[in-house]
Amino acid sequence: MEKPHILHLLTPAPQASPFDVNMAYDAGYDAVVPYAGVTLPDVTTLTQDAIFSRGPKGVRRTGLFIGGRDLATALQMFDAAKQAMVPPFEMSVLVDPSGGFTTAAAAVACVEQCLKEYFAGTLAGRCALVLGATGPVGAAAAVLAALQGAKVQAASHSALERAQQVRRLARERYKLEVEPVYADAATLETLVSGAEIIIAAAKAGVEVLSAGVLAKATKLLVAADINAVPPLGIAGVGVQDNGAVLTGAPGAKARGIGALAIGNVKYRVERGLFETMLSADQALYLDFVSAFEKAREVVQGGGK
Repeated sequence: MEKPHILHLLTPAPQASPFDVNMAYDAGYDAVVPYAGVTLPDVTTLTQDAIFSRGPKGVRRTGLFIGGRDLATALQMFDAAKQAMVPPFEMSVLVDPSGGFTTAAAAVACVEQCLKEYFAGTLAGRCALVLGATGPVGAAAAVLAALQGAKVQAASHSALERAQQVRRLARERYKLEVEPVYADAATLETLVSGAEIIIAAAKAGVEVLSAGVLAKATKLLVAADINAVPPLGIAGVGVQDNGAVLTGAPGAKARGIGALAIGNVKYRVERGLFETMLSADQALYLDFVSAFEKAREVVQGGGK
């Protein structure tokens, strides 16, 4: 009798996300065990307890998921888990704080597909503005867009120092450059006027791009909004939009991508990554770059 598939779900938050628990079970895990309030020093012990208890064969039917809400903490825990492996005792690990990595992957993949369909182009060389770039979704989206060759401005509406943290992440971990910017009311119009791509990744229920400011976006090609809670993040972008003409933008060329269109891809990406872990015959380490590869498959019609 084969051993069951077990997923250990680690989060520094007070409780695990029901979304992630549901996704893991629906993907095929036999058991999902949450561990809340996990600190960075806990990761090594928990990882090694999980791998050494099942033998080299059983560990292939064991997985680790790292959640939480803070991007930097999640990536540190991800690194700690990788370093704790002792081959052949090695299990797959997926990191996705607040679902931010899979959401960012979905958003950038949808933007890329929209550029291909309506403008016969890619992200390479495009000026991309990420609003709300200091959260896990925004920071991951900024890095992913930069990986595809975009000239990325990572914007914070609260403090330039927070945007500079995103630049440090891009430089130190991925050897990429993004430009940190402070998007207060006085500078937002200028930033928007130069953007060809806008991704709004701010808090739910906060409009970050009003109709008046959107009217200044004369170079805009695609605007993507991850906020599904009214008021929406970008005026004129409907939650179901997936390449619809953005009527509030100058001219008639700009296209909008809404939160539910992005969310549909995000759902399939997260489930797909869990399924990939379940079927793998060797340990995998999956972060937002891996999520983007899966998101591309989904938007191009190859995902489930």
